[in-house]
Amino acid sequence: MPLTLVEIEGLLRARGGEQYAGEPVTQLEHALQSAWLAEREGADDGLVTAALLHDLGHLVHDLGATPTLHGVDDVHQHRVVRFLRGRFDQRVVRAIQLHVDAKRYLCTAEPGYFDTLSEDSVRSLALQGGPFTPQEADAFIQQVGAEEAVRLRRWDDLAKTAGASTPDLGHFLARAARVALAA
Repeated sequence: MPLTLVEIEGLLRARGGEQYAGEPVTQLEHALQSAWLAEREGADDGLVTAALLHDLGHLVHDLGATPTLHGVDDVHQHRVVRFLRGRFDQRVVRAIQLHVDAKRYLCTAEPGYFDTLSEDSVRSLALQGGPFTPQEADAFIQQVGAEEAVRLRRWDDLAKTAGASTPDLGHFLARAARVALAA
């Protein structure tokens, strides 16, 4: 059953204060920064919403503070799908589903990208299958939604700045409401 926008807001408010694994920001700060970076780049409501909700899968279950330290891939990009499908169109859900594979793609397609990853992102990359082979990278980028997932991944990577100023959650939920499907 898809979450309503009120339930999404409740989840972000209830668990958003938790530390974003291995980073100097909380889950909510990371979500807001990701959405703010998307908005500043001129992304439409759908992609801003995907940026806001891309890590919601970390919050729909509890595997502890930093699962990667225990060798656990929480598959958050897949776990969240059942909570968003039916609430948002496939374009929003697809960008979220593909944002982890976008990291694997960028590690292969862009020299130096791997060196920009945080320590936790490097750990999670290993658990997620590591960088794509050149053939896997070619296949990935040909998928519908892959290029938007790469944009989302870049915002995700940058959204880890302690104390960054962003619009509040209500601002981004209003954008999400514009692309939410009727229940």
